[in-house]
Amino acid sequence: MMKENFQNFYKYRYLLFDLVIKDLKIKYRRSVLGFAWSILNPLLMMVVITAVFQNVFKSNIENFPVYYLTGYLFFSFLTEATNMSMRSVMGAASLIKKVYIPKYLFPLEKCIFCFVNMLLSFVAVIIVMLVLRVPITPTFFAFPIPMLYLFVFTVGLSLFLAAANVFFRDIEHLYGVFTTAWMYLTPIFYPMEMLPDFMTNVLRFNPLYHYVLYFRAIVLGNHMPDLHSNLVCMGFSLIMLIIGIAFFKKKQDKFILYI
Repeated sequence: MMKENFQNFYKYRYLLFDLVIKDLKIKYRRSVLGFAWSILNPLLMMVVITAVFQNVFKSNIENFPVYYLTGYLFFSFLTEATNMSMRSVMGAASLIKKVYIPKYLFPLEKCIFCFVNMLLSFVAVIIVMLVLRVPITPTFFAFPIPMLYLFVFTVGLSLFLAAANVFFRDIEHLYGVFTTAWMYLTPIFYPMEMLPDFMTNVLRFNPLYHYVLYFRAIVLGNHMPDLHSNLVCMGFSLIMLIIGIAFFKKKQDKFILYI
């Protein structure tokens, strides 16, 4: 079964690649700055948030611009990828009705597209670190590890949402409220130290908290997270991926009746 699935995926690899390229072209079509917006957007957000939190709320987080960007980068990728993936099957309804295409390609393509955007936006982190003279240590180059954990988790969640949205359209509205709460339950622009103990314990069940913590450890903390941290991140990712694949596979044959 696994061999057949891999062969099927390999067969449609060029279609997947073409879909990603198409989305990239559409995103930056008629844009003067083009791909530069992937770098400028997080930089502009960083300037606004830094001005607010360091001048109004008197935040004393060391290297706050980099601290914020490392959290914003991951949260932005997760929300953008899942929101686009959630609508991907419905958006491809006309194509699905005409020809056979593995339906999982549509949410997967959105995740890959957003991952490319995240890599482009990561340049903003490097620029800010150079401007602020934040040391780029050897651990910095391990940045693909937490990104990979987050990508696998996001693919699993995206598959689940894409399948669920075919049958329950209200999920789009509910998910918007959920992601807002998720943002405030993740230390993106505030320090962990300000939270009471019970909230710290709650955050341990938040996968994004662990991914952001891992990312900051290698970018700002100059140390590699231990085996336990890697197992926790890997565990969240694999569990979500298994749930997403299982749910999507169970429901996909009924999509044609609802799209």
